[in-house]
Amino acid sequence: MFAKSPWMLALACCLSWAGLAQALETQRWQTPQGAQVVFVPSRDNPLLDVRVDFDAGNRRDSASKPGVSDLTLSMLDAGTARLSEEAIKTRLADLAAQLNGSSDIERAGVSLRVLSDPAQRDPALALLADMLAQPAFPPALLTREKAQMLASLRHADDDPADRGERALRRLMYGDHPYALAARMTPEAVQRIQRDDILRFWREHYTARRAVVSLVGDISRADAERIAEQLTARLPVSAQALAEIPPVKVAAQGQQQRLVHASTQTHLLLGVPVLRRDDPDYFPLLVGNYVLGGGGFDSRLMQEVRDKRGLTYGVSSHFSPMAQAGEFVIALSTRNEQADQALSVVQDTVRDFIAHGPSEAELNQAKQHIIGGFPLRLDSNLKLMGYVSMLGQYGLPDDWLNRYPERVAAVTLEQVRDAWKRRLSLPALNTVWVGPAPCRRNKRCT
Repeated sequence: MFAKSPWMLALACCLSWAGLAQALETQRWQTPQGAQVVFVPSRDNPLLDVRVDFDAGNRRDSASKPGVSDLTLSMLDAGTARLSEEAIKTRLADLAAQLNGSSDIERAGVSLRVLSDPAQRDPALALLADMLAQPAFPPALLTREKAQMLASLRHADDDPADRGERALRRLMYGDHPYALAARMTPEAVQRIQRDDILRFWREHYTARRAVVSLVGDISRADAERIAEQLTARLPVSAQALAEIPPVKVAAQGQQQRLVHASTQTHLLLGVPVLRRDDPDYFPLLVGNYVLGGGGFDSRLMQEVRDKRGLTYGVSSHFSPMAQAGEFVIALSTRNEQADQALSVVQDTVRDFIAHGPSEAELNQAKQHIIGGFPLRLDSNLKLMGYVSMLGQYGLPDDWLNRYPERVAAVTLEQVRDAWKRRLSLPALNTVWVGPAPCRRNKRCT
């Protein structure tokens, strides 16, 4: 067998992707009501996946009542003007349809999976349209949803990883809207009333702030009709939403230690870095695979786990958003090794920022990213996540098709330059979650 050079491997991955990429026919338009629509026909299975997202994520909460966005989403299926919560569940079951809600910092929305046969598809879509346009928000069920949210907050406070993630986000974003969900408290949840939810729905669940994503076995004409059906009766709001301000990143990160009784200390380091449309997106992405995103092949795993046995696992990731999204490194280690583990992580990051990856590491990273990319799109559900992202961030129609070639085009100089310019070890915020540090002259147990 002839040995293949790294360049030939990357080329082979691109060629293997080409057939699939050509099948991704992305179509985009706007409904008469102003909603953005992204449609990808998929004829492999008699299914339709629909997702309707709104600019209604946690960043749109008020500082005094974080949690309104999540409660609004959670109550969309709690009843409509014509149907109760139980009636909605029964009808979905009769139609063999699956309904899910999802939210994050930037958006909130509802997804529906149903057979593409009009006998099941049309009544399921009519039900979804009613839920979006005529939610009842029953007061009794609001009490239940608030109780569940309070229980989730208590659980998060008992989970060291959750506590650390929320604390890190507060350090990274301060009073920026991206930190609102991390500032949620039981007292704030208790203050939320039905009027708050109704007001939030009227202001944010509008057609002009909607992105309708469709993937499935339907025609373009069907897609146009469905998109208009789902958005025609949504609230109309003339009030413009406030622009999300840029994230201010301090040159010197903060540190916080949270006391949690455990045999393990959780360590998290992070800083806001990456926008979704960032020109450094691909150099930073490929570089991160080498540093901490490549599993057992990553530098952090080799230095912290393989060479020193300080952790079972350590990883890093970027979360790009409309404004600077987070870069985070996370690991857990035995309490007595926490300082050493943190020092090794810092040394590894410092060296990577200064020197970047080797040529061999870069080629391996590109090979794995390109080779694994088709697996991210091998089902309608996986594809839907990317299709909705195209609509949310206004990315070009060929973004998915060109992804492998843009990864392949990343050079060693681009990675090293981007990491030196965009990352700084002193700017990383650091959170410890574990037992209180031992006092001098006291024995640690």
